[in-house]
Amino acid sequence: MLYTMKDLLKVAKENKFAVPAFNICSFDMLKAIMDEVEEQRSPVIIEIHPNEIEYLGDFFIAAVKEYALYSKIPVVIHLDHGGSVYDVMRAIKNGYTSVMIDASTSNYEENIKITKKVVDLAHAVGVSVEAELGTIGNNGSYEGGAESFIYTDPDQAVDFVERTNVDTLAVAIGTSHGLYPKDVIPKLNLPLLKELYERIDIPFVLHGGSGNPDSEVRASIDYGVSKVNLSSDLKSVFFKEIRKVLTEDSDIYEPNQVYMQPNEKVKSVVRQKLHVLNTLGKADLY
Repeated sequence: MLYTMKDLLKVAKENKFAVPAFNICSFDMLKAIMDEVEEQRSPVIIEIHPNEIEYLGDFFIAAVKEYALYSKIPVVIHLDHGGSVYDVMRAIKNGYTSVMIDASTSNYEENIKITKKVVDLAHAVGVSVEAELGTIGNNGSYEGGAESFIYTDPDQAVDFVERTNVDTLAVAIGTSHGLYPKDVIPKLNLPLLKELYERIDIPFVLHGGSGNPDSEVRASIDYGVSKVNLSSDLKSVFFKEIRKVLTEDSDIYEPNQVYMQPNEKVKSVVRQKLHVLNTLGKADLY
């Protein structure tokens, strides 16, 4: 079942669970994720960054749409960190049901101007829009972010949502894209999130969800986080296992031989995240 983000997250917010948004970079990752969420009867967001679609090509989205349309679980196809109107329109043309416009590094008024333009364009064709206020940190990921994060300001957030009419808001509460260094322990600013939750009535998005303590991620769901972005946790186990397989047997040349074990590693991470986010079995609510 192909859903918009707005319809998907309305149910999640009301029922106190979050939907994982998995970034994919290959058909194998798509297949592994879809096989697992279907087995677990859990809704899912398939997320593709502009850099990822630049590599995969526009025709790849046709395969994602087929998975979604024939699946018995709710699926959203989402543009992650669109940096321009071009990125957004390319995604809409390809059949995405949700887009993110990330103008968070622009000044506040420019962020509002760009976001509102995207909202007007996307809503005209029934596509949901996510935006970002404040900045997410970056631990070496190409997915964006800043050297240091800037917390979302609650007063600005109220004004931003009212003036742009976005469907979801990515809030900056202390996360970073990519894997955290071993000596860094991430910590979410839950009091800030609670204040945002009390003042704004749309679902929130947690970017940089990889590497954060499960207990904090789970607690964030009580304060409106209904979508959690996950990329590094999946890709790290996927490529680590590929290297292991090829090192142990250098004579392998069939793709199914190379990717079977990495796909199982991806599935194990998907299962764990569904458990943390309380998403298991929630497809039955749609």
